[in-house]
Amino acid sequence: MSATVTAEKATPPAPTRSRRMSLPRVLLLLSGALLALCAVRVITGADNITGSSQIAAALSLAVPIGLAGLGGLWAERAGVVNIGLEGMMILGTFFGAWAGYQWGPWTGVLVGVLAGALGGLVHAVATVSFGVDHIISGVAINILALGATSYLAKRWFEPLAHLGASPKQSPAVDDLPSFTVPGLSDGLKSLESHHWFLVSDIAGILGGLVTNVSALTALTVLLVVGSYFVLWRTPFGLRLRSCGENPLAAESLGVNVYLYKYAAVATSGALAGLGGVFLAMVRSHIYNEGQTGGRGYIGLAAMIFGNWRPGGLAAGAGLFGYSDALQLRNGGTTVHALLLLIAVVLVLLAVWKIYRKSYLTGAVSAGFAVLVLVWYFMTDTVPNEMVGATPYVVTLLVMALAAQKLRMPKYNNKPYRKGQAG
Repeated sequence: MSATVTAEKATPPAPTRSRRMSLPRVLLLLSGALLALCAVRVITGADNITGSSQIAAALSLAVPIGLAGLGGLWAERAGVVNIGLEGMMILGTFFGAWAGYQWGPWTGVLVGVLAGALGGLVHAVATVSFGVDHIISGVAINILALGATSYLAKRWFEPLAHLGASPKQSPAVDDLPSFTVPGLSDGLKSLESHHWFLVSDIAGILGGLVTNVSALTALTVLLVVGSYFVLWRTPFGLRLRSCGENPLAAESLGVNVYLYKYAAVATSGALAGLGGVFLAMVRSHIYNEGQTGGRGYIGLAAMIFGNWRPGGLAAGAGLFGYSDALQLRNGGTTVHALLLLIAVVLVLLAVWKIYRKSYLTGAVSAGFAVLVLVWYFMTDTVPNEMVGATPYVVTLLVMALAAQKLRMPKYNNKPYRKGQAG
């Protein structure tokens, strides 16, 4: 009997595989991506792909996507799917610009955030209190936000034609403050101009991150870091996440599940509204009908790509912002240069899948790699129609080929009623 007990004690428990990527692996992947970009730049001569202007544009385009994704993260961690992020961004663009031209840009920021939060509260009332399906409620908010802002734009902006407004456009809004790190920006620009392998690329990337950076961009970085701290390092965050994992158990421990869901969805709307404010007051300085361009949905894709965590979400938003900046700034020539990088990635993916004995996926990846290489060598540029679709194609490819194990909160989009815990 003692021998049996000893043998049982000596048997170690089965190891559990972590779903999170370790820091060394993340750094290794980032280093590999940087080296691949450097090699593509040298081979193709497309110096813009790591230039400071390209990185600065990518950063400004990643911010609204990241804010929308961060809003989705808050809602889904509490168990509420927020498809209405696009509509909440639309509310942020309209009301931010409307208040901004009347009372100044910072007032516009506040009003845009409050408008997004109001959209979030409407979504919370529908889904949490009345049990409406989360997808249906979100789609309804997107439609209502678009219709309401189109109507109000005609009523409020059309009479201001003497200020440059129209039924689909607001008057111009004053700039929000921005900053440049003195000395460092000029030094990095000098290094970038030499086009040295890796050194100039790193200088260009860093230069884009420290030159003419908007105050809202800095605020977004703080919000990403703060969200991680609040959701994973505080009792409030633990209770909120428990509402998305097992609200019945949370209720049995005294957590007011309704209150936490309302707080999460309102915060989600506020963050999406801030993303809309960024589009209207930093990217263009006016409200334009349709200027969100589906970024709320791309933000959701970035959140899923990041496995419902702030760090991965930020990486996804950066990737989508970079692809968006490519098609806006550099056109078909630069996008064509990246076809070579896409082909290399597909080859590596094929080798990995075959090594893992996933032969069908490996063969499909290898086939697409051959097609992309043929496209690259047979052409000199990418048609403008395809260039404009670059960010959306990247979104689909990333979601289709992401190799990480994704796990959404267990109680996502499931009905909950107070008192079910007994």
